Amino acid sequence: MILEMKVPSPGESIKEVEIATWLVKDGDYVEKDQAIAEVDSDKATLELPAEASGIITLKAEEGDAVAVGAVVCLIDTDGAKPSGSAPAAAAKPATETPKAETPKAVEAPKAEAAKPNPATTTYAAGIPSPAAKKILDEKNIQPSGITGTGKDGRITKDDAVNAVPSMGTPTGGNRGSERTKLSMLRRKVAERLVAAKNETAMLTTFNEVNMTPINLIRNEYKDAFKAKHGGVGLGYMSFFTKAVTRALKLFPDVNSMIDGNEKITYDFADISIAVSGPKGLMVPVVRNAENLTFRGIESEIKRLAIKARDGQITVDDMTGGTFTITNGGVFGSMLSTPIINPPQSGILGMHNIIERPIAVNGQVEIHPMMYVALSYDHRIIDGRESVGFLVAVKEGLENPAELLMDSNPLKALEL
Repeated sequence: MILEMKVPSPGESIKEVEIATWLVKDGDYVEKDQAIAEVDSDKATLELPAEASGIITLKAEEGDAVAVGAVVCLIDTDGAKPSGSAPAAAAKPATETPKAETPKAVEAPKAEAAKPNPATTTYAAGIPSPAAKKILDEKNIQPSGITGTGKDGRITKDDAVNAVPSMGTPTGGNRGSERTKLSMLRRKVAERLVAAKNETAMLTTFNEVNMTPINLIRNEYKDAFKAKHGGVGLGYMSFFTKAVTRALKLFPDVNSMIDGNEKITYDFADISIAVSGPKGLMVPVVRNAENLTFRGIESEIKRLAIKARDGQITVDDMTGGTFTITNGGVFGSMLSTPIINPPQSGILGMHNIIERPIAVNGQVEIHPMMYVALSYDHRIIDGRESVGFLVAVKEGLENPAELLMDSNPLKALEL
């Protein structure tokens, strides 16, 4: 029986996917539920499992864009599992490859070996005389770049006087290049970023946060938090998420979007958290973050980060979101202007923490400081709301015990 495998729908709005990688070869025997391909949509990379066991016939090439529901391969369920064919197939390229490469490896040394013979007829070739060496040193010229006209190829004083310093023309370096097709996900990200710049009135406002209060709480409770909550760490993201959800309640315009000529304002906070995955930046969503505890936020971020790292993130995980937080600080960024994640109207950028001197009650003190940036769509968010929102975030982070924990860190951390 021949089974036609069709592209399943990764999500409601997705009509087309791209074959990123075939994990099997044409004619291979595959087991049911075995991953046979990775397919890129404009939102995520997904694995395509075999729907039955049998001999597979591929109907699409890597890089092909195929419509959802289209046939990408056939599986002959009556095909018997071959014995010993896989090692033979694997061995074939291994024996062929050296044959193709061997002539290149042999010819190159011969060509190189032929060049130096005339120039190295005696030990004196390319050696400057004392007077020539002094002149070359003054000109900062290496003798290796000069052909000597003296006896046996020795570099003379006249050779050194007439030598012209090199202007740095590159010689002998690698000048190769490689052209690869962008994945569908990467192309969609590019389109969205360009659209965000072209279709929004994006501005960025900045502030700085003294991280000492958060560090004091983390240093006091992080070990107990991790032990109590099954290895979940008490990181900075839960504090920032709490500070953002609090600020969104105070400035609801930042939690809004434009839809045509209308403004949609949300009474919930679905926070998109930018995380790095093997396919690039992913932005999964922490749903109803305003109702989650510190443990709940940290657990959800950890779960989504692991899925992104393992390539298991789904379209549903990244659909929606009313506001985004991105942390360039983990890569060493001191300051940046994050790009809005459309159709959202705001994004908060975190940066690295650096100890800097600041004025505290008229005294100069050293504190761990972080610059924060809010990029926002000025079509829907005015300066008052944007600056007020970022100040509210700063206030929450610099007074976390009172504003984010109701003056009871033990209860807030569920210890």
